[in-house]
Amino acid sequence: MIVEERNQPQKRRESVGTTIRRFLSERFSLEEDKADEAEIILSISRGIEFRGTNLWVLIFAIFIASIGLDVNSTAVIIGAMLISPLMGPIMGIGLGVGINDLALIQRAFKNLSIAVIISLITSTLYFLVSPLHIAQSELLARTSPTVWDTFIAFFGGLAGIVAGSRRDKVSNVIPGVAIATALMPPLCTAGYGIANGNLAYFVGAFYLFLINSVCISLATFLIVRFLGYHQKEYENPVIEHRVKNTILVAVLIVLVPSTYLGYQIVRKTIFEQAAKRFVNNEGNFQYRQVVNYTARYQRGQSRIELMVVGEPMPADSIRALEAKLPAYGLPNTKLIIKQGALKDSEVDVNAITSTVTDQIIKYSQSTISRKDQVIDSLRQHIESAQTGSLPVADLRDELKTLMPDVQTFTAARSMVMGRTGTRPDTVLLVYAKFSRRHTSAEKKRIENWLRSRTKSRKIKLIVE
Repeated sequence: MIVEERNQPQKRRESVGTTIRRFLSERFSLEEDKADEAEIILSISRGIEFRGTNLWVLIFAIFIASIGLDVNSTAVIIGAMLISPLMGPIMGIGLGVGINDLALIQRAFKNLSIAVIISLITSTLYFLVSPLHIAQSELLARTSPTVWDTFIAFFGGLAGIVAGSRRDKVSNVIPGVAIATALMPPLCTAGYGIANGNLAYFVGAFYLFLINSVCISLATFLIVRFLGYHQKEYENPVIEHRVKNTILVAVLIVLVPSTYLGYQIVRKTIFEQAAKRFVNNEGNFQYRQVVNYTARYQRGQSRIELMVVGEPMPADSIRALEAKLPAYGLPNTKLIIKQGALKDSEVDVNAITSTVTDQIIKYSQSTISRKDQVIDSLRQHIESAQTGSLPVADLRDELKTLMPDVQTFTAARSMVMGRTGTRPDTVLLVYAKFSRRHTSAEKKRIENWLRSRTKSRKIKLIVE
């Protein structure tokens, strides 16, 4: 009997653990509404091909995205991403790796290469004939990848393959993934770099496209393996072994450089955030203004360049500023301060204009805020004086019952300013003339009566 009672808590704990596992399994299971495996593979395979309709839609999407980048329109760029068919071959590569289908990988890679070449040609032709040649913010945002771009592409790829593997397709997931992963704008930005001979723009934008593509393919591969898709079987074991080795080598060729480059992106992002923190905290000088700064990450020695206007900064102040760099996680960073004659420096006029405008706006807002406080205070006192008008005649008659010898009486609320401060104080000013001299106790009695009668906290009584 005792043994059975001791076993009851253990059974209860096992029951609770089983319930939690069952709950989590039911909620997070991907098996319940999973589509047929052959149907999913066929659906992804159809989206790989770039011919006919898909090819024309790609060209139109490239034109739309290029125009959006040229005129700096976010809405137009989003529209181009929605109609872009670039996701197909990228997911096809991940699927092929997941099921060991070398032919599928080769077909997907071939079509992706065709899509990339056509995209670069189309965007380059557009930017060659476009009358607008200034790189706007939407275009500049695609010239240097960050670690957040890789995370977005990876999780976007996960969402895309999970939604694509369901029987009932979720209509808003794939368009959302197309917008989030942003495959189209980097290709157009790379075309802009070719058209304008800017190698840095081309390399940065194309690098962003490659990183996004690798992350999407990796996400597809992981979900395919997680769902337990059957590996493609070959009649000859030698061929099967050769296919697996070929896929492994191809994956390593892509994954190893991508991992290294991804690590460099993380280092660059951390450096840029630390540089921004350093400039924000240490760039507030008394007689000079930082109008612009650039943070350039390099493996050997990174650089932070400050464009400063105002009084020249002494050498000891610059050395003191450099000594603070390690505290911000910037030990191997060179600090360059450009100051003095602006004609000898490369000045970003737009940055200076923006900074000066911001300072004027902040000063104006502060001044207006102080004036509004004073106006509100005066308005309150005026309203208090207007709404609380005193019945002088009634007060005089009531005072006669206390002091029959009163001859003259008046009362009014007045604003009194002290020696310092900007807020006036309200005082009830009372003047009374009597036919005889009153004692201090009698004056105190009059003040107490006035305070009770008028509900005023501060009273100034002048007795003659």
